[in-house]
Amino acid sequence: MVDSVQALSGRFVDLTAALLQGREAQPSSGQPGGLRDRFSRAMTGAGLKVDVAAGMRDLVLRGTALGPQGQWIVAAANSGLATLAFKHRNYDAALSHLGGAVAAGYSNCVALNDPVFRPFWGDPRFTAIYGRMRVSEADLDELLWLTREIQAMSREATQASIDNIGRHDTGVSLLAQAPLPIREPQTAGVFVARLELIAVQRVLQHLAMNSDINRSSNNISLSLIDDSWDERQARRDSWEADRVERARQRAAEARAFRERPGAGRALMPCPPLGSLVV
Repeated sequence: MVDSVQALSGRFVDLTAALLQGREAQPSSGQPGGLRDRFSRAMTGAGLKVDVAAGMRDLVLRGTALGPQGQWIVAAANSGLATLAFKHRNYDAALSHLGGAVAAGYSNCVALNDPVFRPFWGDPRFTAIYGRMRVSEADLDELLWLTREIQAMSREATQASIDNIGRHDTGVSLLAQAPLPIREPQTAGVFVARLELIAVQRVLQHLAMNSDINRSSNNISLSLIDDSWDERQARRDSWEADRVERARQRAAEARAFRERPGAGRALMPCPPLGSLVV
């Protein structure tokens, strides 16, 4: 079966979500296959471990096989491998994969301006890789927006968790999500950053739904066991939750990316390291 860019991008989102959820399989342990272990994970919601590194390496091969149209998949997978290597402090491998991502068109200079990379800003290998990156003004605007939207989603998820405390109703509220930009970018880094936002949205939505489902089931249990469940309060909480959910959806729609008139599309070097503050 021939791979498609859409299928491979979906696989990248799956792997990135697994990494964000802490479901990365350690090379030494491999994939747990025992029935008892699988049942335990299913019951606790821990999820099965995923060999993220092997999955990303497979994406590099499959993306390469697609030719030019798969180059941004190669960039995405190499950036994922770089993230893994940085996480495990394997810095030589991290820089090698980052170089591979940039060679395939990776352009998310916003990510590399994150203070977490500050220790590497003085490394000649890191600065050389960064110096090879090219981005347009329009793409840089969107990369900044995508980063800010991840931050906004994280704040929304935290606030929703706080608002969930003490609710008596049995409803489930979904996290509001801003629509993804649909403009045609000039560099592969934008496609990669969009997929990373989708992965973050999926993980946060999953956490929020699990929290709501647990609260809902607890309230249902109270209503069946004794008279401690307040039905009137539950109705009021449900109305308030609906109101807050509508307000958050309007706020998310208002955050939608709007392309800046006159933003250039010509490729240029990335701004100096440390100059981009989100």
